[in-house]
Amino acid sequence: MELNTTYLGIALPHPLMVGAGPLGDDIDVVRQLEDAGAAAIVLRSLYEEEIKGEQIAAFLHSESHGDSSAEAGSYFPDPESALGPEEYLEHLRRVKAAVDIPVLGSLNGTTPGGWLSYARLLEQAGADALELNIYHAASDPTMSAAEVERQAVDIVREVKRELRIPVAVKLSPLLTAFAHFAGQLDAAGADGLVLFTRFHNVDIDVYELEVVRTMQLSNSSDLQLRLRGTAALAGRVKASLAITGGAHTALDVIKATMVGANVTQMVSALLRNGPGHLRTVRDDLKAWLEENEWNSLGEMRGNMSLARVPDPAAYERENFRMMLRSQAIPS
Repeated sequence: MELNTTYLGIALPHPLMVGAGPLGDDIDVVRQLEDAGAAAIVLRSLYEEEIKGEQIAAFLHSESHGDSSAEAGSYFPDPESALGPEEYLEHLRRVKAAVDIPVLGSLNGTTPGGWLSYARLLEQAGADALELNIYHAASDPTMSAAEVERQAVDIVREVKRELRIPVAVKLSPLLTAFAHFAGQLDAAGADGLVLFTRFHNVDIDVYELEVVRTMQLSNSSDLQLRLRGTAALAGRVKASLAITGGAHTALDVIKATMVGANVTQMVSALLRNGPGHLRTVRDDLKAWLEENEWNSLGEMRGNMSLARVPDPAAYERENFRMMLRSQAIPS
């Protein structure tokens, strides 16, 4: 069974990648993931706020150090303690030295600015590609959807101008005209699109008057939104497509491939079952293909995408209408 695929122009033996998250934090775990057959790994994101915090700390230190007393200087951030971004770069170097599989760095931010210079530093540290997570918290009532999209496209263009390595953009599902925006990113030079960012859950502690944030592991039901989004883009953009969130089984990978995904990123399934789960899913994938008389993943890729439908919008609306008509109406 041929499982090979290409993502961001990188040839991979199969589509099972390790997505951005804590699995890449420990070198020994990364080695275990490679031994279990991971095709590639995305390190957890380095955030715009962390980079800006370090830059501000360094600026304040340099501005205050010469003319301030030791006592006054102690009020300013110590640049030696603001090593998050530098530690990230060093960790990336160590991961690259430890394994042979492609290693992707990840940046998370929303605004143009100096923090984007870290994209070049990630490339210099050895990243095989960059995953750019442009997450905008839509809480500013003065900022229009068009401005949010324009700003994101500008970020992608700026990063692409700076880098030689491929750049994938991780998308949020909370977009007004998702397919149009994806097309803009594709035209701006994005080499890949990753569907979708998973958000933390927000609740209210009514006794302590606090906002409570939690992040639960995904399950296969979370895949459905990703399938729909990928099906809408496959065959319509040049960029590679990746699904992240909700992929736990070989059948999930089959579905992702059928709607057009080039790779399937896994995180929750590996946190729950361990690195060896990659081997299980790959073996199950081969068995399913053989049982159902498919010779490769490539020949099924995109066969369930909306590109095969003349009028996708009408098709989706008709399916929605028929689904509602088929629902039993309670008396």
